[in-house]
Amino acid sequence: MNQRSVFIVSDSTGTTAGALSKLLEHFPNTEFTISRMPFTDNLEKIEAAQVSIQAAAETNDALPIVIMSLGDVALRQKLKETKAYYIDLFTTFIDPLGEELGETPLTGSGIAHGVMGHSYDERIEAINFSLNHDDGQTDVNLDQAQVILVGVSRCGKTPTSLYLAMQFGIKAANYPLIPEDFERGTLPASLLRNMDKIFGLSIKPERLHSVRSQRRPDSFYASLDNCRNEINAAEEMMRKTGISWADSTTRSVEELSAIILQKIKQPKKQMH
Repeated sequence: MNQRSVFIVSDSTGTTAGALSKLLEHFPNTEFTISRMPFTDNLEKIEAAQVSIQAAAETNDALPIVIMSLGDVALRQKLKETKAYYIDLFTTFIDPLGEELGETPLTGSGIAHGVMGHSYDERIEAINFSLNHDDGQTDVNLDQAQVILVGVSRCGKTPTSLYLAMQFGIKAANYPLIPEDFERGTLPASLLRNMDKIFGLSIKPERLHSVRSQRRPDSFYASLDNCRNEINAAEEMMRKTGISWADSTTRSVEELSAIILQKIKQPKKQMH
């Protein structure tokens, strides 16, 4: 397997440059050693980064990969004096877009928070909402939810809800389908009033058995037979009530969130 050193260099938190590093996932035959360097926002820190990059170049046969998000042109040029393969957010994406728009881009560190501050507040509000409405804790203000995830216990509802809140500012509630729901043959009234917002998650019985066994080993709750029965009952209920669902067995929260966002109707937001 190939070995490459990767440096994620940013003048702020490194979130955007870190997102660019997802490109590396397309190359499974290379093992990447990743070093993160956030808040690299002055000459002294740039020089320290250069030392680390140069050391990696001398240790390995291949060039280090530097994924960078530096708004200051002088710092950007200084870093590039060190021999490496650069993926530069500004040079590759921001500057050409500015030329197309006929507008000089903002380049200050942390500018994304300045421009998208309203989105940040929305995400915080959504996170609080999702935490308060996790696992069916309450149905107070449930009508404010933008999506309500349902499914058996431990099928991935909570992490998916929080990802939707943190990344997209979506107010996501979730409700665990339990034996009482199956016996009653219907969802609780608070959910029936919000059917247009409901999306289901399911999971393979073997995977659910494994996940539950870590939490409650050797219990009826975690037994394979019970997992099969609950999943069958949950999927049958979702079929009868017309709820769309996705299998979370092999999907990441990113994939599940993309599927859910396609299903729910969201108002278009205009950036200023």
